Amino acid sequence: MSRLSHPLVQVAAALALTAGWVGAVATGADLGTVPTVAVSGVAVLGASFLLAWGAETAEKDVPRAFAIAVLAVLAVAPEYAVDALYAWHAGAGGATTAACADLSASAIEAGQTELARACHDANLAVANMTGANRILIGIGWAGIAVFTVWRAAKTGDSAVTNRGGFLRDAVTLDRDIATEITFLFLATVWAFLVPLGGGIDIIDTLVLVGLYVVYIGIIIRGDVEAEEEHVGVPHYFQQWSLPWRPLVVLALFAYSGVMIFTAVEPFAHGLETIGIENGIPEFFMIQWIAPLASESPELIVVVVLVNKARSTAGFNALISSKLNQWTLLIGTLSVVFSLAYGQYGALPFDSKQAAEIWITAAQSYFALAILVNFEISVREALTIFALFISQVVLEFLLIREAIALPVDSEQLLLVYAAVYTVVGTALFVARRAALKRMVGLAADAGRTAIGREPVHQEFAD
Repeated sequence: MSRLSHPLVQVAAALALTAGWVGAVATGADLGTVPTVAVSGVAVLGASFLLAWGAETAEKDVPRAFAIAVLAVLAVAPEYAVDALYAWHAGAGGATTAACADLSASAIEAGQTELARACHDANLAVANMTGANRILIGIGWAGIAVFTVWRAAKTGDSAVTNRGGFLRDAVTLDRDIATEITFLFLATVWAFLVPLGGGIDIIDTLVLVGLYVVYIGIIIRGDVEAEEEHVGVPHYFQQWSLPWRPLVVLALFAYSGVMIFTAVEPFAHGLETIGIENGIPEFFMIQWIAPLASESPELIVVVVLVNKARSTAGFNALISSKLNQWTLLIGTLSVVFSLAYGQYGALPFDSKQAAEIWITAAQSYFALAILVNFEISVREALTIFALFISQVVLEFLLIREAIALPVDSEQLLLVYAAVYTVVGTALFVARRAALKRMVGLAADAGRTAIGREPVHQEFAD
């Protein structure tokens, strides 16, 4: 092994990528918008490598699903911070459902008063959350599936199945991911009901956070899997003895988490500023550009895993991220809002954001219908991406009044939501045997977690 390829040299290189940001924070230097975007973006890249190595090393001592769940929480922590900030401002400004209902949409959009600005922030919290969730599927799931198939020619990834026919090559997922998919399905079904309450309230918090707590309770009781062959930095650290191995995992998690948490917000905010200065509407920037920036650590981590022919772990991370965003992120918004408001309250949103929630739930429903048979083909991935990007582009053109359609932007969302739901339902009906198998595997995981024997042995193979 050459000195330059030694694992500690690779760790040092990743740390070096974060050094500029550490220096900027330590000195309090004002770098300016473009340099801040560059320095913080490079730091996110370095931290993402450290985070991926930490999660892979942790698989030596804890169940893989739990290690990946921790990775997912750390990777999307900045998204929580951005959303929590908007929810806090909404609560501090007294943006209750009743108060916002008394204001006109134009007054809220213009932020004419303190209350109007608070109601606007409440809408932005929902918009940022729905944008992040749709990006994770529309770009994350779809893009990584295509990337995995493309890289398989060099990595020899055994999870990729080559088939005849146009774009039919597929990524096969491990059936152990049934628990994540099932809980995400339950959260998605509940999400369809959220707009009916007129705001994100305590019931949503109890249901969605409760789902995630139960999920974590199941996976943390799972067995440590037979050791998978690792290479590079994770392999090097896994050879360390106790207690040094878990200590280095904690150090990698802690440092990368701090870097990601502190660097992504300035990175996203800088991109927002650049976009707004170039004539892109603020709402569009906050819904799409900021979440894309805050999701970047997760996507980088998954690319690292796919490059190691660990696409199963990569998809586990993506699905785990979607699950915690679709449960914890939504569920904690009303808590943050209530703390800022000084008493219990529901985070309000207007009819446009209700439509945003419905299309986000519908996209998740459609994507799960694709994954229910534990595989995703290139054709299916491109379909997910095409539906996602076409809606974003059409809405942007409508907002800029560049095209004329028989529907407005809110109605466009509902049309896409209907398409996702109808096609997703057709897929679930066609794949009902796969749905039954997935739920059975998840139920067995739950029984195993509480010390009972699995009962769906027919799904074990």
